[in-house]
Amino acid sequence: MEKAHKLQKASQLIAGTTDLPTIPIIATKVLELLEKPDVELDEVADLILTDQVMAARVIKIVNSPLYRTAQEISSVKRALVFLGFRHIRELALTCSFLEAFQGKDGVFDIRTFWEHSFGVGVVSKLIAQRARYHDVEKAYLAGITHDIGEVFFSYNMQHDFQKVLDEIKGRPHKLVETEERYFGTTHCEVGELIAQSWNFPPQYQEVIAHHHAPENATLEPTLVAIVNLADLFCSVRQLGYEGSEWVSFNLAEEGAWGILKNFAPHMRNLDVERFCYELDDKVSDIRELVKSVFEGMEV
Repeated sequence: MEKAHKLQKASQLIAGTTDLPTIPIIATKVLELLEKPDVELDEVADLILTDQVMAARVIKIVNSPLYRTAQEISSVKRALVFLGFRHIRELALTCSFLEAFQGKDGVFDIRTFWEHSFGVGVVSKLIAQRARYHDVEKAYLAGITHDIGEVFFSYNMQHDFQKVLDEIKGRPHKLVETEERYFGTTHCEVGELIAQSWNFPPQYQEVIAHHHAPENATLEPTLVAIVNLADLFCSVRQLGYEGSEWVSFNLAEEGAWGILKNFAPHMRNLDVERFCYELDDKVSDIRELVKSVFEGMEV
């Protein structure tokens, strides 16, 4: 099916929704503030403290296994000093993404979704580091946000999306192909339109749109390839959605692997089996991260 037709269908589905998730205004202000060359850390901390949910999540995430602080951090300002300005942007977007989708009931367990999303973010960062990609934080954020279209289906198209998940459970059916049959579009197009409405940078929009077909990327195909491979790795290391237990892949046959090797020829020597074992060590950390982020909070 033509991309334009799928985007048109996605637009129709979104137009029929009255409660499309939005990025919290404080997160937007934080990101705008971080763009100022003379911004002070105290300004950012004071702004984050006006949103108690974001402030609490900043504390929880910075104390999670993801950042491995030497001792517990209990204040927003200390958290920001520890992170540095570059990582504040990463954390602000993470928290706003969490808040945009909290407090709703969907078809799949939302914590499973976050385990997958954080998993893809963490693995994207690891792959980016191995490939010597210039912006590992961008890879992390692109990994976290790649499946926002799935949440739309889970919340807003519950009856039909349950049929989609039932059909692929335990079977070698691709999710995007099954979505296309049921909805005339996929989570890639829906997510792309949501990302546009949130004014996400074009590179993030491209990852969301093409993470299942990185060969179609034109802006930053390497970034899309990184997220594609991270998505595949997570699907076979117990960080996928229910119904993906059958998933397996041959790295040498993946188009994303070819893109990554062209960008970083040294990746040809990657010991894939050893890398997968390294990912196993991250699985429990990612689950602990999700648990800590949501503990005592409405999801």
